Amino acid sequence: MNRYASMIRNLKSPEVIARLNSLYGSRDGALVEQLTRYESLIKRHEERFHAEREVLMISAPGRTEIGGNHTDHNKGKVLAAAVNLDTLAAVSAREDTLVNVHSDGYPAMTIDLADLTKREEELGTTAALIRGVASRMAEMGYKVGGFDAVITSTVASGSGLSSSAAFEVLICAILDTLYNGNAIDAKTQAKISQYAENVYFGKPSGLLDQMASANGGLVYVDFKNDDPDVRPMAYDFAKKGYALVVVATGGSHDDLTDEYAAIPAEMKQVAAFFGEENLRRVRPEEFGANVAALRERTSDRAVLRALHFFDENDRVCWQVEALKNDDVETFFKHIIASGRSSYMYLQNVYAQKRPQEQSLAIALSMAEFKLQGKGAWRVHGGGFAGTTLNFVPQKELAAFIGTMEAIFGPRSCHVLDIRPEGAAVIRL
Repeated sequence: MNRYASMIRNLKSPEVIARLNSLYGSRDGALVEQLTRYESLIKRHEERFHAEREVLMISAPGRTEIGGNHTDHNKGKVLAAAVNLDTLAAVSAREDTLVNVHSDGYPAMTIDLADLTKREEELGTTAALIRGVASRMAEMGYKVGGFDAVITSTVASGSGLSSSAAFEVLICAILDTLYNGNAIDAKTQAKISQYAENVYFGKPSGLLDQMASANGGLVYVDFKNDDPDVRPMAYDFAKKGYALVVVATGGSHDDLTDEYAAIPAEMKQVAAFFGEENLRRVRPEEFGANVAALRERTSDRAVLRALHFFDENDRVCWQVEALKNDDVETFFKHIIASGRSSYMYLQNVYAQKRPQEQSLAIALSMAEFKLQGKGAWRVHGGGFAGTTLNFVPQKELAAFIGTMEAIFGPRSCHVLDIRPEGAAVIRL
């Protein structure tokens, strides 16, 4: 029996079945779906590479942002979770520095890690993320080398579940597993991944997405210091009778980098007024006493976005406290308040360049109509296009999905489970 046939046989072992149930949840059909997906990826690796070395299955999850909308890039607080949608690779090491990647929906690519310098022509590309992760790892003294990978993802680009962070964490986990014996902790994985996105890819993101993907589970994160305070939390919304549902409204993030970049830039303009680099170092009462001067020196929108930051930081703490007290009704009130603040003050529900397109606003209005007094809803992640996050009573789930998919199309709703692990290696 060859290596690949043995892997497919081992997929059915009790140990692997238990692991897959842990990673992807036990909803009807989930296990069969993952077994089919894993087997298909194994076969594709065999067809393309016929590896002589061990082939590993490595997975990195998408994330859901629950609280702390656009606070991380100004050293704020967040509540986030890894989810059971992931980016998955069948991967084997090479003896040289070439990286060959066959990823669903993208042309096959090869890059050489012998040269880790940033390339302007790679800005905004997958190659930039791979080279950026490898470069940062090498700078930090970790080993890097070539690999052959076939990759598939259920974290769709533009879904608001951070496909880029899942991919970055996946590449970091691949290089760590193949060449460093899994020596890199989750915080470091996240920072390496953010570096690749900020410096090589060219997107000025905060650290929330990468930290949630790398850590796994439900986590409270305070980014005040360079070494973020990460506190795992245990709360099972399903056991309380609620489903987490992300609604993909069909909007694209592809040409919105400038809209995203304006948010941290404007917040930092306000911070600069006080001689600080970020809003976390500004006292809210000092901000409140200087609104008139700030309007003259920055802009009204910058003032409103700073106001959102200060209030949102407090809301994260209130959300965490409500979950600790098992007070889901109070938790939902803070989720709804967060969403309204994002809409009114942060202003990331629709893009300024496309005001006629307001799919997120439609999704939020319909969620309020369906869930008022029963659950919660808010813009999800970066905003401007993409998704909303909804806490839906299980007994209302079918009706909620029916309403949303009638508006936004079949399979626009994703029912999420919180995944307990970050980057995971599945040996078969």
